[in-house]
Amino acid sequence: MFQANQNRYDKMIFRRAGKTGLKLPVLSFGLWQNFGADNDYEACKKMVFHAFNNGIIHFDLANNYGPPPGYAETMFGRILDDGLRAYRDELIISTKAGYYMWPGPYGDFGSRKYLMASLDQSLKRMGLDYVDIFYHHRFDDGTDVYETMLALRDIVLQGKAIYVGLSNYNSEQLTKAHAILDELNVPYVITQPSYSMLNRWLEKDGLLETQDRLGVGTICFSALAQGKLTNKYITGIPEDSRAKNKHSMWLKEKDITPELQTMLRKLDEVAKNRGQSIAQMALAWAIRDPKMTSTLISTSKIEQLDENLKTLENLQFTETEIKAIDDILNHR
Repeated sequence: MFQANQNRYDKMIFRRAGKTGLKLPVLSFGLWQNFGADNDYEACKKMVFHAFNNGIIHFDLANNYGPPPGYAETMFGRILDDGLRAYRDELIISTKAGYYMWPGPYGDFGSRKYLMASLDQSLKRMGLDYVDIFYHHRFDDGTDVYETMLALRDIVLQGKAIYVGLSNYNSEQLTKAHAILDELNVPYVITQPSYSMLNRWLEKDGLLETQDRLGVGTICFSALAQGKLTNKYITGIPEDSRAKNKHSMWLKEKDITPELQTMLRKLDEVAKNRGQSIAQMALAWAIRDPKMTSTLISTSKIEQLDENLKTLENLQFTETEIKAIDDILNHR
């Protein structure tokens, strides 16, 4: 039976999501790609337990995580049953709906029918009465945003979610949705965008400033650019890497270009001077602005998780370091 580390909160840093009552660890754990049917259950369970024992109390899922879709939630339900469920009131568990799950017009996007049916399925897979955060996973311009927001309200009123979030929305979409949620008195607390050194769209969009103005938080995903921002690919492509995995959807062997490797070598010099790996520096960089509540990490090995946790030892950047990183990124 799982035994929790009594000192699990000693080294973790928490940030409040805007002006809300929600506090998240600056490193949260995502089950996007490493909790599918081909992954070893015992290894996944040990990783989740290890994350919790180091203060990572936020676990982020979605209905379509796997593969196959739904499998990550099923596996997480088993992990809860194997000892983590005893600590349910310490956990923040989030899930989402918005991408394809089943055939027909009500297995995708943002209709009231889809969102409510999907969450019911998610709760059954995880063996939960409620989730802490339920996200609409992507903006749906084919459904009236009022219908989507009304569904989120009713999900909260039914006691199936404590808070709601919006993922993959831009500032304009967030502002429109927030006005409706505010009118409906819905506890909207956070948005989840992609963000990394190689993907800086939210800076041009002003998303962090928008969320700050609305008084809510932001948690980013893919801060390591699907594994590109690591020391793994500096000199080649290891056989056990994601880029070599034929099932990988988001990182292919062709993505590891000579230009990327040159950039990684330069970033590695900056990281070494900070006493960090490229991955540690990239995670710290993603949350360098205090308006970024947290960043999601997703690892396949405990050794990778421990490396990520060491990020907490140096979260500060000098102006010189920021300029050096910008110069490298701008000339890649």
